[in-house]
Formats: sequence, structure tokens, C-alpha cells
Amino acid sequence: MSTTDDRENRWFRENERKLLEDVRREREQRLKAYRQETEKEQRDRLRQEHWMRCPKCGNEMETEQLEGIDIERCSVCGGMFFEHSELQTLLMRKQESRFKFYRNIFGLD
Repeated sequence: MSTTDDRENRWFRENERKLLEDVRREREQRLKAYRQETEKEQRDRLRQEHWMRCPKCGNEMETEQLEGIDIERCSVCGGMFFEHSELQTLLMRKQESRFKFYRNIFGLD
């Protein structure tokens, strides 16, 4: 009779270990999915709160075109933002064209 008890105990230990491992794996998958969803919601919320907002004062920025380049300018503090491609476009211009752009930015033209 003790061999039957031993076999039952061994079977329960092995299956309990497997069940616990399955539950742990499922829990980790749910946590991972929850974290991904939470991070996505947070990114979306931050994007809505900060989209087209001035990094200095937080007021709304407006897009304007200057010498064929779109720039975002703060309607309150006058701060300007260039996207990477816009800055590259500006820097690839000839020197005279860049100076004209700079003069326009600062209202010297």
C-alpha cells in the first residue's frame, strides 16, 4: 500500500509542479500584455497632452513655412522647433540661402 501512496504522492508533486508552472507562465503573459497596454495608453496620453506644445512654456505652437521649410513657432514665447529633416534641409543649402533664412527667422529682412 505504501507503494501506491508513493506513486500518488509523486504523481501529485509532478503534476502540481507542472500546474504551478503553467499558472506562473500565464500570469507572466497577462502581466506582459497589461504592461504593454499601459505603456501604449501612457504614450498616447502624453502625445495628446504635448503634441504641438512648446517645450519651454507649454503653450501651443503653430506651423509656419519660411523659405520652403516648415518650422513650429510658439505663439507666446516665440521659441522655434525644427524637425531633424527640416534642419538637414537648411544645413544643406548654400551659405547665402542659409543666411537669408536666418535673417527671416529673426525678422532682419
